[in-house]
Amino acid sequence: MDDLLRQSAATARFTHGSPRAFSFGDGGRLLWFLRSTGPTDAVDGLWVLDTATGAETLLADPRALAPEPGALPVTERRLRERTRLVAAGIGSYALSGDGLRAVFPLHGRLYEVARGGSPVPVPTAGPAFDPRPNSDGSRIAYVADDVLHTSPGGRLSPADGARWGVAEFAAAEELDRTRGHWWSPDGVTLLAARVDESALQRRWFADPAHPELPAEDFAYPEAGGPNADVQLWVLGPDGGRVRLDWDAAAFPYVSDAGWESEDEILLTVQDRLQQNVLLLTADPATGRTREISRTTHPLWVDPLPGTPARLPDGRVLTCADVADGAARGLAVDGEPLTGADVQVRAVAGTHGELLLLEAALRDPSEQQVLLLDPATGKLTPLADGPGVHTVTAAAAGHLLLTSADADGVRRTLRTADGRELSPRDLSAPLPYRVVPVLERVTEHGIPTALVLPRGHVPGRRLPVLMDSYGGPGAQDVSAEPRRWQHRQWWADQGFAVVTVDNRGTANVSPAHTHAMYRGFSEVTLDDQVAALRALGARHPDLDLGRVGVRGWSYGGYLSAMAVLRRPDVFHAAAAGAAPTNFRHYDTAYTERYLGLPQEHPEVYERDSLIPDAPRLTRPLLLVTGLADDNVHPSHTLRLSQALTDAGRPHQLLALPGVTHMTPGGAREKIMALELEFFRRELAL
Repeated sequence: MDDLLRQSAATARFTHGSPRAFSFGDGGRLLWFLRSTGPTDAVDGLWVLDTATGAETLLADPRALAPEPGALPVTERRLRERTRLVAAGIGSYALSGDGLRAVFPLHGRLYEVARGGSPVPVPTAGPAFDPRPNSDGSRIAYVADDVLHTSPGGRLSPADGARWGVAEFAAAEELDRTRGHWWSPDGVTLLAARVDESALQRRWFADPAHPELPAEDFAYPEAGGPNADVQLWVLGPDGGRVRLDWDAAAFPYVSDAGWESEDEILLTVQDRLQQNVLLLTADPATGRTREISRTTHPLWVDPLPGTPARLPDGRVLTCADVADGAARGLAVDGEPLTGADVQVRAVAGTHGELLLLEAALRDPSEQQVLLLDPATGKLTPLADGPGVHTVTAAAAGHLLLTSADADGVRRTLRTADGRELSPRDLSAPLPYRVVPVLERVTEHGIPTALVLPRGHVPGRRLPVLMDSYGGPGAQDVSAEPRRWQHRQWWADQGFAVVTVDNRGTANVSPAHTHAMYRGFSEVTLDDQVAALRALGARHPDLDLGRVGVRGWSYGGYLSAMAVLRRPDVFHAAAAGAAPTNFRHYDTAYTERYLGLPQEHPEVYERDSLIPDAPRLTRPLLLVTGLADDNVHPSHTLRLSQALTDAGRPHQLLALPGVTHMTPGGAREKIMALELEFFRRELAL
């Protein structure tokens, strides 16, 4: 590997040393966060910043607590995959209600630490997962071996064969719910998820590099097949149990839950196709529920973080498509609150009596932070400069904002009394200042980006490397600078790097996003081709006679599909972790867009790459991690088998021990191999 790839691998793509996982405590006086000691240190410790003085204190050093850490518990390892967490050390923590103490797991052991103190081990019944302290910190709930416990107190969930206190695969991977138990405000009672996965098929991993080791298996909800049976139970300290009662057969997905008061629980449930989202109120004493809001969409309700929610005055805030699908907005009790001039992306919290929004006022590549008055709909910009601005944490009038643009990433803590300070960022500076050429092309206004080699001389023709994700729920063309570092490296190898957010991708408009309904392949590929040709007409230095395409996950699907179906446009492809047949991908993601395979078999057949195998005429490099529990390696291996059966030459790179995240420098090693592939196949 060259210097840039080595630096990228050593710094986890320039993230080691960057603070993360912020939480305010003690009425905003304390800001808790995780951070390692520098750009090549992978081990995150627990820190606290005193907002009155700006002083930072390391409260928990993982190396001191666990000099020989050992392996992560399986449940935590898999949750880190779901949340795409590559850092080692302390992966997460939870605060007591007053924010004066934190609990965290470290390689299965449980610790508690108060501000100004030292970590204290907490006895557990087994390897601890997802510990949560109650309001005053007197008790800690945690999961060990799929059993919910409290300390002090002991086992709380029954021995009924189910998993208790955890989020199932579909919730953690696709519905943005990663937890499975919640303390009541008085710190006495727990709301807990009961997950029965007995009806699901099992998927297996075996490490071919270590045949002496046993295989590992897990439950996986495959499209068209059964989901986990998820129930919510109120577990009292005296052994009492009350099940929350809603029509779980019609609304099987629990995407959010929590206590509003000691006498009320709110939960959000969805039907299987996610066309109806219900906000329910539940009585913890009886388990009875009542619908207080219903959000519907004829295609699917695209998730908007922070909604649905009940406002302090009792009205309900929901997402809403406005201006005939031209904008993503908000509604209160069904009445539009925002208009076509703002694309709302998240309700990030509150600031006094106002709502904090992350939204786009101008180009979709940028994002602003706005204050919204829920009474009048008035919008006030809070962070409105060029780039991507986000609300990282908010509490008691304190705000932590993150701003990212071509010059880097900056965090600003604005205190309630008007001061500004910033937690230290110890990560390596980004090696490139990249300002991609951003253009909207075709009649659909598709966002595109072009990155050229530094020092490119106009008139020199360049082979094109298409580098896009292209799938729903994601956005590539953004002013966030970290996503352009590897693309600039590719450009400096002699490519014109083109990125396209085809219809179906996120954050342009509801109409743009929903264009992928009942079909991935046609919209994705048509838009990629049309955008490439439009850019070629505008930029004559793009050599459209030499076009390579690369990508990972859905981007790998796009890459393989490109050479299989449009060899007239694409001349070589490197396809990583490609879901080659969506019948074998998970329920919540796939069915949201494609429907049930039993009801729409033609959609699944049209979007499968396996029947295209005999058509391959271009060079194709297939890459898969053999420990990938998201896009199982069988996807790539099935396509490779079909290509082999059809007598179509291709290359296969199967990586033992590598997961979907490609951690530990695996991504950079793959990039180096891809470079040699494209240099050879595109005659660079």
